[in-house]
Amino acid sequence: MENNTESKKVIFSGIQPSGNPTIGNYLGALKNWVKLQDEFDCYFCIVDLHAITVKQVPKELREKTLEMLAIYLAAGIDPEKNTIFIQSHVPAHSEAAWLLTCNSYMGELSRMTQYKDKSKKYGDNDSIGAGLFVYPVLMAADILLYNTDLVPVGQDQKQHLELARDLANRFNNAYSPTFKVPEPYIQKAGAKIMSLQDPTKKMSKSDENANAYILIMDPPEVIRKKVSRAVTDSLGVVNYSDEQPGVKNLLNILIAIKGSTPEELVEYYKGKGYAELKKDVADAIIGELEPIQTRVKELLKDKAYLESIYKKGAEKANYVSMKILRKMQKKIGFIPR
Repeated sequence: MENNTESKKVIFSGIQPSGNPTIGNYLGALKNWVKLQDEFDCYFCIVDLHAITVKQVPKELREKTLEMLAIYLAAGIDPEKNTIFIQSHVPAHSEAAWLLTCNSYMGELSRMTQYKDKSKKYGDNDSIGAGLFVYPVLMAADILLYNTDLVPVGQDQKQHLELARDLANRFNNAYSPTFKVPEPYIQKAGAKIMSLQDPTKKMSKSDENANAYILIMDPPEVIRKKVSRAVTDSLGVVNYSDEQPGVKNLLNILIAIKGSTPEELVEYYKGKGYAELKKDVADAIIGELEPIQTRVKELLKDKAYLESIYKKGAEKANYVSMKILRKMQKKIGFIPR
């Protein structure tokens, strides 16, 4: 079969292995990645270097990394069509990040949302790891090392891509053209899934309330319980409206899973209450996740197969990323090795 990846635009994206991902990660990222893999030359990374900005238990990090790989595969990401790899297996990410860090400014990094949020939470910089401050530069290196054309981003990630674009342009202007300047690949509406307990916030597994999020590996009875406790309102009418964020969030989950339109769902639920909506949402999530959960469990029993996937992916990622890294080194003035 002829390899035509040269003519395809390159997409790069990744998810941290910092625990079982949520349906927000699945519906907002993984499900969309599957749709991209025939049209683009995709690099899908498990970003374990990013995960250690927060202290990890080594054994658990290894387990979560393999589980994330299994989830990628079970969700339908084909290792024959995509480059799937573990970030720490490609040393160019760390070295390129340092070279870009030396071309970054404290001011622009201090304006990054995650750093600002943590600064407010802890009240002083003494409690914040340096990794959290500089990790957006590592994210920029991740993207720029693969001549990435497009990066799938949600509204909350645009700031990180803007930094990558700024650093690419700054390096290009200082040393001559080296990097392709990536563009955002904006997801279709309905992919941003909000907290079930506070629908003004994005769903996150770091939420202190376990009922606020649904994990990809949550069993059916847990999913039903969490959806039944989802915050709605006292209106009792199913509308797709910003004035009813809890109901809108539940409808967005159905839109992302079933491909329905908001208008179709509002029409369907005329005269029906929130209990029926919640039952249907729970059924849809369980129906979507059960085959994935079964496949993940099967894959985790075959460590040799998973190893073959991440080794093959790292081999290609190393080859491609080293070409860009060598350009960076030469232009900065390092002696070739």
